[in-house]
Amino acid sequence: MRHEAATERSPGAGPEGERRPTSEALLSEGRRVLHSEAGAVAALADRLSHDFIEAVELLHRTRGRIIVTGVGKSGIVARKVAATLTSTGTPATFLHPVDGLHGDLGIVSREDVGIFISKSGATSELAGLMEYLARLGVPVIALTGRLDSPLARHARVVLDCAVSQEACPLDLAPTSSTTAALAMGDALAMVLLQRKGFRSEDFARFHPGGALGRKLTLRVHDLMVGEGYPEVHRDACMRDCIVPLAHMRGTVPITDSEGRVVGVVTAGDLTRLMERNEEFLDVPVEEVMTKAPRVTSAGQLAGAVVRVMEEHGIMALPVVDEGERLMGVVHLHDLLRSGVV
Repeated sequence: MRHEAATERSPGAGPEGERRPTSEALLSEGRRVLHSEAGAVAALADRLSHDFIEAVELLHRTRGRIIVTGVGKSGIVARKVAATLTSTGTPATFLHPVDGLHGDLGIVSREDVGIFISKSGATSELAGLMEYLARLGVPVIALTGRLDSPLARHARVVLDCAVSQEACPLDLAPTSSTTAALAMGDALAMVLLQRKGFRSEDFARFHPGGALGRKLTLRVHDLMVGEGYPEVHRDACMRDCIVPLAHMRGTVPITDSEGRVVGVVTAGDLTRLMERNEEFLDVPVEEVMTKAPRVTSAGQLAGAVVRVMEEHGIMALPVVDEGERLMGVVHLHDLLRSGVV
């Protein structure tokens, strides 16, 4: 079905004026495309069957790599699916079917699994590669919009990626179909990730560089101030907090006789006390401190600590060991400077 957009005349473009879609019509068309593609993906979820589980188990059992292939726009989707699998702990590579038949088949082994992506399932370039994998005994998972296609007939597992029509107003350019195939590839990768017990720590090993790597690898012990960090005993008076507050950026942990953190005093606590009590120096720390404060451990992810501190308006957190004994303090400014957010 073709979609016609409302038009308006463009002044100065000839005696009749050039007709072009109105801003409202263009906005409406953009929404239609997004709704169309969203509907195509939602329909996939409704049709998902046990074949999907079979595909996940097949990928999980393989001792080789995943060979992902497709032609044209499907080939672009195949590259992304291969990249997602690799980044989540499943070795995968994109193989162009033409390149494969002209020298690149050496990367395929009998222990591999193939993922073939094709809307029609009748792409001629895939036939030769499919035949070669069949001779090796390599099982193939087909992501296709035609369950009666040659690709579907020769695949071990077929995942239905059919769409009622493309989001293209001419129903020609691959749009909803490529989105559907990409979403199915993502679903395979994410469920396989869970099937393998892949953790955030594993993900970090594959993404050591840049902001993502820092967010997943940087721990509190990398940024905390530990050596020489002052603490104030719970029996002390506020007089004993003034110098530590000035030297340690406005947060001082309060500890008991065994070094366990029982409270925190901040510069804000001191300021509020000074406003209401002229004899603030002799006020016991226990009357001012925040009791049972939030703390963190040295092994906690720095990014997770930032979220807690921002959510509760905290500038610094005591770092404690398993016995709640003070190890140091981690400051929000140091966390932010590290680039974890």
